[in-house]
Amino acid sequence: MYRYDEVDHRIVRERVEQFRDQTQRFLAGQLSEDEFRPLRLMNGLYVQRHAPMLRVAIPYGHLASRQLRKLAHIARTYDKNYAHFTTRQNIQFNWPELARVPDILAELAEVEMHAIQTSGNCVRNTTTDAFAGVAQDELLDPRAYCEIIRQWSTLHPEFAFLPRKFKIAVSGSVEDRAATQVHDIGLHVVRNEAGEVGFKVIVGGGLGRTPIVGEVVKEFLPTRHLLTYLDAVLRVYNRFGRRDNKYKARIKILVKAMTVEGFAAKVEDEWLHLKDGPSTLRDVDVAHYASFFTDPDYEQLSANPPEFSSKLAEEPAFARWVERNTRPHKQAGYRSVVLSLKKTGVPPGDITAEQMDAAADWADRFGYGELRVAHEQNLILPDVRERDLYEVWQLAKSQGFATPNIGLLTDIICCPGGDFCSLANARSIPVAEAIQTRFEDLDYLFDLGDIDCNFSGCMNACGHHHIGNIGILGVDKNGEEWYQITLGGSQGSHTTIGKVIGPSFAQADVPLAFEKIMTVYLEQRAAGERFIETVRRIGLDPFKERVYAKHH
Repeated sequence: MYRYDEVDHRIVRERVEQFRDQTQRFLAGQLSEDEFRPLRLMNGLYVQRHAPMLRVAIPYGHLASRQLRKLAHIARTYDKNYAHFTTRQNIQFNWPELARVPDILAELAEVEMHAIQTSGNCVRNTTTDAFAGVAQDELLDPRAYCEIIRQWSTLHPEFAFLPRKFKIAVSGSVEDRAATQVHDIGLHVVRNEAGEVGFKVIVGGGLGRTPIVGEVVKEFLPTRHLLTYLDAVLRVYNRFGRRDNKYKARIKILVKAMTVEGFAAKVEDEWLHLKDGPSTLRDVDVAHYASFFTDPDYEQLSANPPEFSSKLAEEPAFARWVERNTRPHKQAGYRSVVLSLKKTGVPPGDITAEQMDAAADWADRFGYGELRVAHEQNLILPDVRERDLYEVWQLAKSQGFATPNIGLLTDIICCPGGDFCSLANARSIPVAEAIQTRFEDLDYLFDLGDIDCNFSGCMNACGHHHIGNIGILGVDKNGEEWYQITLGGSQGSHTTIGKVIGPSFAQADVPLAFEKIMTVYLEQRAAGERFIETVRRIGLDPFKERVYAKHH
C-alpha cells in the first residue's frame, strides 16, 4: 500500500497544527460557530445529536495492521472503546471531546492517516472494490489510479469549495463491486476493440433526495488522460453547478438539466484546453504509484489442500462460513476472508477496540499486514492461505466476527440513524437488530439466499437504501418514526433504483413486513432464482399487492 513521502508527512502535520490553533480559538470564544463550522468540516468533524463525530479517511478502503491498531488505541483512549465503518470505506468516532480532536489527528498522522476532506463541499474519499488486487475477474488493479486521484484531489485549490460534496468510485473488475453508477463520477475499467485498457466514465449518479443512476459521458478514456479529463468534469460542474439551493447543487442535477449529451459536450470543450497538458499521466508516473501495490511474496500452493478439504467435509458450520464469508483469490491456495460486522445485537458496521487489535494481529499472522474496509461495512483479510482458514474461523468466532451471513438478509448496510445523527428522521439501529433477530435461523437465512438489505435513517441515504434489493428509509410522521420500504433496487454492473411498495410501517411492524415479503418470495420463486430475480420476473406491483394482502 502507499507510503507517505516527506511532503505528505509535512502537509498532514501542518494541517494538524493549523486545526489545533483553530480549535483553541473557537473554545476561547475568538471564533464564532459560523466561522468554525467550515474549518471543522474540512477536517472531518461534525456536531452530532449527543457529541462531536470525527470521520477519519481510509483511502480506497486500505488499512495496514499498524493503522488499525492506532484506530483501536484512539477508540480506547479518546472514545467509548468502539468505532463505526461507513459506506465510504471510512471510520467514524462518535464520542470524542472537541478539545482533544487535534490530539487524535496528531496520533493519526503518526501512522499516515488523517481526516482531511472527509466532509465539506470538496472531493471526498475515493472508493474502490474491497477485493482490488486479489480479485479473479480484475482487468486492471485500480489502486494506483485511486492513489493518483487522492493526491490530485487533496487540498486542490480549485475544487476546495464546490457547489456540493463530490464522490468518485473506481472499479477495475468485470463485476462492478464499487457502486460506480451511483457516484458523482464512476470510473469502470474496460478494454476497447484494440485490447487497450482504459476507463468508461460515468457521471451524474447519486442517491439522496433524488436518486439517479449515472450516465456514460465517455465510453473509453485512455488511462493517461485520467486527470485532465477529471479536471474538465470538475471545472464544468464548478462553473455551472447551482449554489442557490443545496438540494439541487449536486452534479446529477446539473447533468439532468443540461442533458448528458449537453454536459458531455461542455466537458469536451473544457478538455480541449487540458488534454495532453502537464497533468497527463506518463508511464513513469503510473509505474511509480503502481510500485506501492505490487503482490506480496505469495507461496506457491495448490488449491484445496487436504487439511482444508477434510475440515470442510467434517464440519458443516465451517463449510457454511467458507461459502458465505470467503472469496476466491487470484492466487491458488489463498482466499479472502470477510469478517462480518453484522452479528445480531451489534449495530451494523460497529467494531470494538479489542476486535480491531485482534484483526490487526490476524492480518500479520495469516497475511501480509494488510486489511480492507468494504463499503458494505465489513472488514476483509485479503490474503489468507486455505490451510489457515479453519484456525482463522475459530479465532473469528471468539471475537464475534464469524456470523456466516455475508450477502444474506442480515448483512444489513445501515447508517447510525437517529441514535447519533442530528439529521436523521428515525432510528435505524434497533430496527436493524429486530430484523436480524427475526431472521436469525441460519437454515432459513441460507434458504432465502442472496438478498441485499440497505437502511437509511433519512433522505441523505448514507445507508444506500435506494440500491438495496430491500431498502428501508426512516421517515418522520408528525413527530413519530415510521419506515418506508422499497423493493427492486440493486447495485453492480446493472444498478437499479428501488421503488416504494406502499404506505410506511410503524417500527414494531417492520420485521413482520419483512416476514411477509419473504413469504411471498418463497411462494413465487422459481428453481434457483434469487430474490431480486423473482421481484423482477413477477413485477413490483403484483409482488407488493401480495405483500400488503398478507400483511393486512
